[in-house]
Amino acid sequence: MICTPTFGLMIRYLLKRLLSLCISLAVASLVIFTVIEIAPGDPASFMLGMNAQPETLAALRSELGLDVSKPARYLAWVGGLLQGDFGTSYTYRTPVSDMIAARLWVSMPLALYALGLSTLIAFPAGIYAAARRGKAGDVGVMGATQLGVAVPNFWFAMILVLIFAINLRWFAAGGFVGWEQGVLTGLHALTLPAIALALPQAAILARVMRSALLDVLGEDYMRTARAKGLTERQALWRHGLRNALIPVLTIIGLQFSFLLAGSIIIEQVFYLPGLGRLVFQSISARDLIVVESVVMLLVFSVILVNFLVDLAYAAVDPRLRARA
Repeated sequence: MICTPTFGLMIRYLLKRLLSLCISLAVASLVIFTVIEIAPGDPASFMLGMNAQPETLAALRSELGLDVSKPARYLAWVGGLLQGDFGTSYTYRTPVSDMIAARLWVSMPLALYALGLSTLIAFPAGIYAAARRGKAGDVGVMGATQLGVAVPNFWFAMILVLIFAINLRWFAAGGFVGWEQGVLTGLHALTLPAIALALPQAAILARVMRSALLDVLGEDYMRTARAKGLTERQALWRHGLRNALIPVLTIIGLQFSFLLAGSIIIEQVFYLPGLGRLVFQSISARDLIVVESVVMLLVFSVILVNFLVDLAYAAVDPRLRARA
């Protein structure tokens, strides 16, 4: 196998990104543990109530592992995470990994479904607006995206429930039947939540796509392409779209992380048993080990997605590898 300069640059870029990923995860784990642990309220006291006997309280704290120092608990928690052991829930006395796995089968498909919908809406809208800049179509798309950015997703959720669940009765107002009933049945139950999550993200992505394409249209190579006989629309499709993908990839990566970690309100509106609702319930019950593990998993997903986006950058734009 011949090691070309391009291959060497890619390996160096990959190693630097991996080192950055590991450092980010280490710092994130320390911040998450510190912030959650210094929050007021003792899980054992919360579980037993205000009138619990000191001996009973001490026994429960020992059983939950709360009687050791915070540095020792942090090291034990991180050591467990590295081995795939997220600990045991204080409240439910079940492995946290099992609780996360059950709810991940709701949150992950919901995030992917919403991301797919937002991309399907945003790409044509952004390209259409860029191809007709300054015209009525461009103004209409930009007006619609401004509305989409301004309106919160939970408002969209309530409107969707009112129209499609209560009036038309095409969808259930909430709940999740489970994937055991079939993939189409599960996707049907996630459709309204996915649309509510997708619309604001589609508005943001469409605006970024339009802006990136307009920037590309002003480049020298685009003027050269048009000078060779291509129309502006042909030059946009053949040469502009690929070069406009770098900022768009950034937004898509950030949106997936947001959709996975930030759907707590939508999950509450639709009574979905996802990760966001699990975090909300665990905070209410002072189930610290669940909160720490779920938040760490979500942070890991954000950092991993950003890492993959960086690799996609390097594939799209070789100049980034040269600067690494």
